Amino acid sequence: MSFFKKDKKELQQLQTDPNENSGPQTELISLDVINNVNEIQNIFSKTPDLVVTNLVIKQTNAKAALVYLGELTDSTVVSEHVLRPLLFHIDDFNEDSTLKVSVTQIKEVNTWSKITDEILHGKSVLFVDGSQVAFLLDTGKWPERSIEDTPIESSVYGEHIGFTESGSTNIALIRKHIKNQRLKINEYRIGERGKTKVSLLYLDDVANPDLIKELENRLQKVKVDSITNCNLLDEYIEDNPYSPFPQFLITERTDFAVLEILAGRIVIVVDGAPNVLVAPSTFFSFFKSIDDYTSRWLVASFIRLLRYVGFFTAIFLPATYIAIIAFHFEVIPLKLLMSIGVSRERVPFPPFIEALIMEIALEMLREAGIRLPAKIGQTIGIVGGIVIGQAAVQAGIVSNIMVIVVAITAVASFIIPNYQMGASIRLIRFPMMIIASLFGFVGLSVGLMTLLIHLIELKSLGVSYTSPVSPLRIQDWKDLFIRFPHWSITKRPVSSLAIQLRRADSSRPKEDKQ
Repeated sequence: MSFFKKDKKELQQLQTDPNENSGPQTELISLDVINNVNEIQNIFSKTPDLVVTNLVIKQTNAKAALVYLGELTDSTVVSEHVLRPLLFHIDDFNEDSTLKVSVTQIKEVNTWSKITDEILHGKSVLFVDGSQVAFLLDTGKWPERSIEDTPIESSVYGEHIGFTESGSTNIALIRKHIKNQRLKINEYRIGERGKTKVSLLYLDDVANPDLIKELENRLQKVKVDSITNCNLLDEYIEDNPYSPFPQFLITERTDFAVLEILAGRIVIVVDGAPNVLVAPSTFFSFFKSIDDYTSRWLVASFIRLLRYVGFFTAIFLPATYIAIIAFHFEVIPLKLLMSIGVSRERVPFPPFIEALIMEIALEMLREAGIRLPAKIGQTIGIVGGIVIGQAAVQAGIVSNIMVIVVAITAVASFIIPNYQMGASIRLIRFPMMIIASLFGFVGLSVGLMTLLIHLIELKSLGVSYTSPVSPLRIQDWKDLFIRFPHWSITKRPVSSLAIQLRRADSSRPKEDKQ
């Protein structure tokens, strides 16, 4: 507690002391270049990578200063395309006093807040003595990795290009697929300190404008120091933060994000995140994969149905085993019941404890395999599963049938193409096991009904999470449980909110519409 109080006291001193980290006395820049340099050095105190280059423009003999952060700028661009023209060319300025340097963008600003923000985003600032404006030069070069294959959402026939941590690169990857002037980009700065750039990408003639407006309102209400990834932004703008189900789809595949934009959805690009958010997303969006659209429609439909079967299997199989063994063993055929009885003869625990031990061991092995390096992780998963399972059976801690149930449950959860939905399934499995151990099939029925009610009530950006099943729209089922041939899917899916607005608009009197 004393440490916290000390930090709080020091923070109050910094906020009240005008001599510590004080901002400029006036928002507008000075006409004197020396005052401007002193001011920018005061703002960026204790910043060793701040570079200030004093120079004299040859044509006008005016004093000038170029200021930038060395770690965020391209040194080649600064030296060859900014400093060289200013120092050696005689036509640095046109007749109307506009700056002539060979960089892609030049802007004029006269406020310190704008200058500070742009320097932190990699821009160089040129102060000229006697000028009422400063020149922002686009010389930024952020550290970033090259475009690589997607490590999580792998594909057989899809493109092997995934998003990177650069927001501009991610936008360019989307524009590569959608070469259309209708693709619009709305940019925002979110964060009191980090000021992360967040971009909304959509087709303005396809996306619902009410959804765009709602999403913009939610983004403007976000109050946070900085946004570092899509998952963090997801928690601030989702409809129900207490639901175990993800309400926005996160993908690292460019081709999948493009398909969602073409379907009328909005893609949210967060600068610094290697993936993007797709809004609105429904429950059925998380069971689609890019391979569904690169395989033949019969094969894709079979695999998609298999995923839905895997969803219910991963949630209810351990709970069903517990309910049958503890309450309803009479539903098992006699020979199978005798086999289960023999395998459970030495097990000292009730079915719930037996299942809980194996499920927790499985989750620990799964997490260990994810955190360890790839080669070691695979070894731990395989060897750990075999050794622990076999040793547990021989020691009489669990039965053979329990090992089979847990193994089938794990395989069923692995076929879900979206990691977030898979994690939600792993979480929901445990309440189902508890309620099955207490009430048997009655508890399972109550759990299933509760789950369905929650899914029906859940919304994503105001759109029903179970759309187009609830509300029912049969015409949008061509790419739901099974995928029809591409040539038969001629209409884009329409959000339930758009249909409600359209019906409300058509029911109003003509004078109200005008």
